Amino acid sequence: MQDEETIPQTTSTEEFILNVGPQHPSTHGVLRLKVTLDGETITHVEPVLGYIHRSIEKMCEKLSLRQFSYVTSKMDYLSSHMNNQACAMVVEQALQIEVPTRAQAIRILMCELTRIASHELWWGASGLDLGAVSPFFYAFREREMITDIFEETCGTRLTMNYMVPGGVMADIHPTFVAKVKEFIRLFKLRFHEYDELLTGNTILINRLKGVGVLTKEDAISWGCTGPVARASGVSCDIRKWYPYDGYEKLDFKEILDSEGDCMARYRVRMEEMKQSAHIIDQLIDNIPEGDFQAKTKNVLKAPKGDYYTRVETARGEFGIYMVSDGSQTPYRLKFRSPGFSNLSALPHIAVGAKMGDLMAIMAMFDLVIPDIDR
Repeated sequence: MQDEETIPQTTSTEEFILNVGPQHPSTHGVLRLKVTLDGETITHVEPVLGYIHRSIEKMCEKLSLRQFSYVTSKMDYLSSHMNNQACAMVVEQALQIEVPTRAQAIRILMCELTRIASHELWWGASGLDLGAVSPFFYAFREREMITDIFEETCGTRLTMNYMVPGGVMADIHPTFVAKVKEFIRLFKLRFHEYDELLTGNTILINRLKGVGVLTKEDAISWGCTGPVARASGVSCDIRKWYPYDGYEKLDFKEILDSEGDCMARYRVRMEEMKQSAHIIDQLIDNIPEGDFQAKTKNVLKAPKGDYYTRVETARGEFGIYMVSDGSQTPYRLKFRSPGFSNLSALPHIAVGAKMGDLMAIMAMFDLVIPDIDR
């Protein structure tokens, strides 16, 4: 029998392609990742879109300046208020409509509640992605309070259609102030539970620390915005750089981190929830009296020209470029959604990682696919 030491030891690997997704369209966001593996190591990731494409920009160009904002609720449906707000703002810019201070305050309150609700869902779903079931129930405990508040004033819980050119569609519900204050009180009281469940969890830290590192230079090169960019040290909060609807009057911090890994993206979103609560605290007892909507014509026609406006959604910069030919419908609309640029950086930072790391990276990117594939 030949001695084992004399037997040539040769190891070779064969390239293996794994499809992650797509899921059924009823899951609200359909993304396919074509992952190339060398053993267990990722060598290439190709995002494949098109499974939920609806030609939203072209649909909007057939709708009036009052109507097209409602379609954007179906894009990043977890930032519905902010999407609608951007649509209203670009029309207000074109027609030089002055929004009443009461409407501005209501807009900010609704948007910051939306930011908390979106981050709550991200936090709970991220726990599920990484194997922790309990956080999902804790997250929805608070998130349901926000959606109940939205339902009373807006009539719906997810796709709001509440922001309109000139202000908001209706005044706040009589119980709005009291219920928001109660939510903020409970949110602050219970936030330590989030840290005890996940933030300080050794397993979570090991899954996120040093994984999916995106440098500041790369974040800028890929056009990343929102928490993904700020976790890499890029100052890009639209509320600070290009204040709108009264954000310049408020005291809040832009949360930045320098590590650029999954743990940094986690920390940024956790701190952003606290800052949103701080903004709400400043406004909830100081909502100005007056009109909730400016007086506008029934049929709006924007003067000929190009217009651009932007807002800070829960995922980053959402911009709208509108070209008007003077009619009551936009001649051309182009949306700059945060998820598209953020997803573009995924293949760059996933190379060299394992499949388990890819799940962590995706969870911390907080992608909403209809915002990208529209």
